[in-house]
Amino acid sequence: MKILYHHRIASKDGQAVHIEEMIEALRERSCEVVVVAPPGWSDTDFGGGGGATAALRRYLPRAASELMELAYNWFAYRKLSQAVRVHQPDALYERHNLYLLAGSWVKHRFGIPYLLEVNAPLAAERLRHDGLGLPRVAQRLETQVWKSADAVLPVTKVLADILEQHGVSSERLHITPNGINPAMFADPPSNEDAKRQLGCDGQLVLGFTGFVRPWHGLDQVVDYIAASPQSNLALLVVGDGPAREALTAQAIRLGIADRVRFTGIVTRDRIPEHVSAFDIALQPASTPYASPLKLFEYFALGLAVVAPNQANLTEIIVDGKNGILFEPDNRESLYSALDRLVTDTSFRSELGNAARATITERNLTWQGNAQRVIDLVHRLQKTTQPVRR
Repeated sequence: MKILYHHRIASKDGQAVHIEEMIEALRERSCEVVVVAPPGWSDTDFGGGGGATAALRRYLPRAASELMELAYNWFAYRKLSQAVRVHQPDALYERHNLYLLAGSWVKHRFGIPYLLEVNAPLAAERLRHDGLGLPRVAQRLETQVWKSADAVLPVTKVLADILEQHGVSSERLHITPNGINPAMFADPPSNEDAKRQLGCDGQLVLGFTGFVRPWHGLDQVVDYIAASPQSNLALLVVGDGPAREALTAQAIRLGIADRVRFTGIVTRDRIPEHVSAFDIALQPASTPYASPLKLFEYFALGLAVVAPNQANLTEIIVDGKNGILFEPDNRESLYSALDRLVTDTSFRSELGNAARATITERNLTWQGNAQRVIDLVHRLQKTTQPVRR
């Protein structure tokens, strides 16, 4: 099977992990994958930004920046059309991005099955966080693209419901959460060895991975560590982000600077050796429709996870069985959950074992997602009439 894989992601971050893992998983299943992406993307280092174009857009008025995004479609459409003619793919798989229309154009021009992976309602998200210069245009075009796909792959049921509210038929929705690559987590170091390597000997480590922002709420965890009678508690952030400076200052102010540390950006292959140092894994906040990549990594490593009780996370976490939930935006509820795990080693172990089993039982892997895509393409091929190319 030949898959034409299209995305417009220019940075190497969590989005890139999803892209690279899916491409590799499809190839492992004997698919030929032809990738159309922004120039230079494959050469960008992990943690790298979006290049000169992204830098330029930061200085433009929002409307002008969004018009640049629209203009990109002409480049992408030409590249995709050429790829269709040369490679004769069985399907087009596209990672959705705002103002990205080229995939839907190719679907209508060539009639090949069009699968659209959706990770967020981006028009609403950008309007809320960054603002939009052309909000009505953005929303209209986004909905149009969603509805044009033969199959839409949202990462959570919550997100699927949002798409359905915008007119995407339920028959076209196929929930496909994030996952892990089992090989990457097959032989992690022991908790003791990982702690020794990171200088956490003798500490009970509360850990977080990723790009940490103020809304993640790690300031509450720093307060908890400072107030706890257990002097061996420590916070380890495997990553970096804009909240680092404030959290470091907070730790200094509270006299626990030696118990709050950041590793900085860590390459993908070194995630297991760092996260294995965690005793308790933190998902202190989450976008309400997201499928957090870190959650699956925590599960794969058999960690006890603390997370807010919200619908997208309860699609994976069963409270008291494979994780422990607290009420969102409720500091006392978070502290109660942490207290329970800090003081009960056997409960942490039970949760971690169940979390690891969840990955296997539900096949929450990139390989499982790739097989779902292949199965979808086979089904769509029976109902899609290609246009002469």
